[in-house]
Amino acid sequence: MQIGVNVPNFAPGTDPEVLRQWAQTVEGLGFDLLMVSDHIVVTPDVAEQYPAPFYEPFTTLSWLAGVTRRVRLGTTVLIVPYRHPLLTARMAANLNRLSGGRLVLGVGVGWARQEFEALGVPFHRRGALTDEYLRTMRAAWRDTDDYDTAPIPLWVGGNSDAGIRRAVRLGDAWHPLRLTPAGLTDAAGRLKTIADELGLPEPALMPRIALQETREPVTSPDRLAGVGTIDQITADLDRIRLLGAETVVLDPFNGELTEIRQPERAWQTLAAVAAYTRAQEDR
Repeated sequence: MQIGVNVPNFAPGTDPEVLRQWAQTVEGLGFDLLMVSDHIVVTPDVAEQYPAPFYEPFTTLSWLAGVTRRVRLGTTVLIVPYRHPLLTARMAANLNRLSGGRLVLGVGVGWARQEFEALGVPFHRRGALTDEYLRTMRAAWRDTDDYDTAPIPLWVGGNSDAGIRRAVRLGDAWHPLRLTPAGLTDAAGRLKTIADELGLPEPALMPRIALQETREPVTSPDRLAGVGTIDQITADLDRIRLLGAETVVLDPFNGELTEIRQPERAWQTLAAVAAYTRAQEDR
């Protein structure tokens, strides 16, 4: 199982130098994937969770592609209805080509009603637009003379059954976000059930989990996977591996802006995870 990291690309304290340090830390520790989030307009509903400044993902990943060499680059998740599908297809194809085929496109329908309004996109049609746009993007990429790209993996987000159906029908992977350990086990079962109901192959499981190290064990029944002592975190990773996940993404942002301004603690936890992973591989 490969491991990725969701790098914060928003909030006061984030700037080009911090993003560069994040990227080089993630790659230097041997992680496989670096991902960033997506918002275009920091409306009040967005700012409650992700305050400005917000670095646009294609721009950010294009720059980070130039300061890294090996690590894959991705979005978790790109909000599909916000951009014309042919623009998204072009930017994704160009970024994939310029980075040496390192792009992973995680996609979702979005949730911020005020942001949809600011962009003039009908909120109530976001699901249908996402389906239509994903089909358009795939059709565009088939014209390899024009788009000049190797296949770009599409990871479809959304924890609901509708999100799973979209992943089965249109994606290469399902990318659920921030579940409990029990919730992840249940999610893997739901994925298989829905794929069987639709009569389609089961896409890969690629979850994003929290990353928050504590000194004492977290015993709450609603503990998110990736929250707790380093032993709890690594045990969660082992369980996710047994569920058949091909990649898991660690998300070190847990809602505290001090985490953005002081990333060193997250880097220490990531170093511990990397050391554990190397020890497992050496067995």
